[in-house]
Amino acid sequence: MPQPTTRARRTGHPGYSETLPRQPESAATARRLLRTACAVWGLDDLAEDGALIVSELVANAVQHARWESIRVVIDRPGAARVRVGVADLSRLRPVQREADDSDEGGRGLRLVAALAADWGIDERRWGKIVWADLEGRE
Repeated sequence: MPQPTTRARRTGHPGYSETLPRQPESAATARRLLRTACAVWGLDDLAEDGALIVSELVANAVQHARWESIRVVIDRPGAARVRVGVADLSRLRPVQREADDSDEGGRGLRLVAALAADWGIDERRWGKIVWADLEGRE
């Protein structure tokens, strides 16, 4: 998996990224990374929804990816916009599905879609990045 480096953005703020083990415990680290980025950027109002979103994206990658690590990327493409992405080496696309009341899982992407301004999947030669955008007030 490529190892992106932190680089300056047009908004003048860096992005944050970290390679994590493909384990459920990595969701806590991803939430801390997201909260740190939001605090530094003065976008604290996006932190709680962002923490839920990154938790769901990490959980999906932990369950379905086929490599020992994932990469979490937190970016700021606009003054009041934060992009949360989780990259993995699987080309298998996540599917938003209907879950009934007895299902233990299957609601993650619906939650992401409900909380995010936009979300999607960027396919790469080596796998994919599942991302979600949060939009705050300017």
